[in-house]
Parts: sequence; structure tokens; C-alpha cells
Amino acid sequence: MDIRAASAEDYTFLLENDRHIRPGELRLSLEQGRVLLIRRGAERIGWLRWNLFWDNTPFMNLLYILEGHRKEGFGGQLMACWERQMRAAGHKLVMTSTRSDEQAQHFYRKAGYVDCGSLLLPGEPLEILFRKDTGT
Repeated sequence: MDIRAASAEDYTFLLENDRHIRPGELRLSLEQGRVLLIRRGAERIGWLRWNLFWDNTPFMNLLYILEGHRKEGFGGQLMACWERQMRAAGHKLVMTSTRSDEQAQHFYRKAGYVDCGSLLLPGEPLEILFRKDTGT
């Protein structure tokens, strides 16, 4: 297993598999080093994309493991690597969110994230906001 910052050579793979970001934004995220990629050997099996909430708090926008590789601990390893990087960069807090109708909320709580708010948009399920202290 290998976790590293995604690069321009990963762009096509990410564009084909990440349906939650526009092509230009994906390029910008790659340029800014805000995508981590996890591989098993040469096979790309997942990624974590993040940005800054309020321009100062790391916010995990997407954690995605491809079908066939889930429930093997890769998501937790990828998230833990990101959290260590954010702590090393001096961030005292990280955040993420998930919809209330998704199972990810249980994954985040088990990983030490705590509910810290919510967002309700018309026609959408409640979006639960989570935070986690990094220990710095």
C-alpha cells in the first residue's frame, strides 16, 4: 500500500472516477497538492480530496475507495495519513461532512470525528458537519 500526493499523471483516472468535481477544479486541486492517492502496487484504489474551510481549516471534501477495495481499511489509512499531514502543517482541527442518509457518518464518528453542525438545502437530506482535533 502506498499513499502519495496525486499528480498530473493521475488526472485522467481521477476525472473518470470522481463525479463530484469539475475538470478545472480538479486540475487546481492537483496543482495545490490537495489530493492524496492510495495505491496497492501500481493499482490506484482510492483518493482523498480536501480544501480549506473559511480559508484556514482543512476540510475533507471527498474520501473515496473504489468498489472491490472497500472494507479493507484503506479509507481509514488514507484519512489517518491526511490527518497526520494536517497536524504536521500546524492545523489544530480538521473537518468533513456527509449526508444524513449515508453510512459514512458512522465511519467518521468511529474515527473520532464529532458532530459540530448541519446544513439543510432544499430537496436534499441533512448534511452533517464533523470536526476532529488533531492533537497539536
